[in-house]
Amino acid sequence: MFGASALVGLARVNFEGFILCFMSEPVKKSAIEYRADSIKRRNRFAAVSVILGLILVCFSYYFFQIFYTTNVDTKDLPTFVYIHKGDDWQKALVATENTGAIIDKLSLHFVGKLMGYNKPGAVKPGRYELKTGMTNRQVINLLKSGRQTPLRLTFTNVRLRRELAAKLSKQIDAKPKQIDSLLSSPSYTRSLGFDTTTVLSMFIPNTYELYWNTSAQNLMQRMKTEYEKFWTPERDAAREKLGLTRVQVSTLASIVEAEQQQHPDERPRIAGVYLNRLKRGMKLQADPTVVYANGDFGIKRVLNVHLQKDSPYNTYKYAGLPPGPIDLPSIASINAVLHPEQNDYLYFCAKDDFSGYHAFAATQAQHLVNAHRYQAALTRAGIR
Repeated sequence: MFGASALVGLARVNFEGFILCFMSEPVKKSAIEYRADSIKRRNRFAAVSVILGLILVCFSYYFFQIFYTTNVDTKDLPTFVYIHKGDDWQKALVATENTGAIIDKLSLHFVGKLMGYNKPGAVKPGRYELKTGMTNRQVINLLKSGRQTPLRLTFTNVRLRRELAAKLSKQIDAKPKQIDSLLSSPSYTRSLGFDTTTVLSMFIPNTYELYWNTSAQNLMQRMKTEYEKFWTPERDAAREKLGLTRVQVSTLASIVEAEQQQHPDERPRIAGVYLNRLKRGMKLQADPTVVYANGDFGIKRVLNVHLQKDSPYNTYKYAGLPPGPIDLPSIASINAVLHPEQNDYLYFCAKDDFSGYHAFAATQAQHLVNAHRYQAALTRAGIR
């Protein structure tokens, strides 16, 4: 063991050695050592530069990929995105994804945010068409631009207001109730020049190009505009010659079309028959109006019980034209009324060969013969 004096001596030696070491000059490196350190620093810098470069390349490639490479595959099918009023950017992109055409959903959301689609006012409601080969950037630009693809609005085979409202609502962003409430409003239909019974005649079956997010009220105004365009001076002159209003022409055309759905070439002849009866003050006695009056559109054979229905649409009970159309007549049927065949027929009934054509007669006696033949054919066919 060391004594106290020995410990003190040892501490002194160590302290002096430390002082000498501290006060001595640093060891100088040789040129070779300096060169080696320099090479190491350069190598470290080069390695860091390479890593940073690789990271930059990777990020650049990733950004190029998500912005400029294809992210839409419609499989050659018409594909549309429907964005409703009030949808936020996330709902809009979910609607885009739900088309099934987006390949990478995550990247679409990422690009949408980077391109400011999440900012107020960026989401525009409408109907947008996606096409194969589109990039995320193109998709977001399309949605932000509001450049919709117009649709082709059509409506046929409509008898009632609610049917029309249902058909229209399937093609534009308006609920059936919104459309039907306008069609059923006395004040609104009056502002269009109709009433709730005749307003259907404003809808001329045709193909109309418009935007999906057209409101119910704007649609009504568009149909009114198209109605006025349809009634050219030539058509108005033709109806005035017949002594009919526009609504009456549509009403008669609806009956003509209901009578002859298979062969449009026969409609001018049928129109001529009904106009002959109107001139003579005879009841039209049109079976389609009886079906409409009964509200049972499945009736295949009009019977006496159906004829007893008390309705202004029952032309077996009431003379003249019904209050309004019983369906939406086609342009061909309207033209058939405006340009009827000039004939002396007052009666017609379906031919007993079920060809879809009719047997016409100028006298009731001949008509009864034709009608008997047809009734017998129905009985043989088991149609009751």
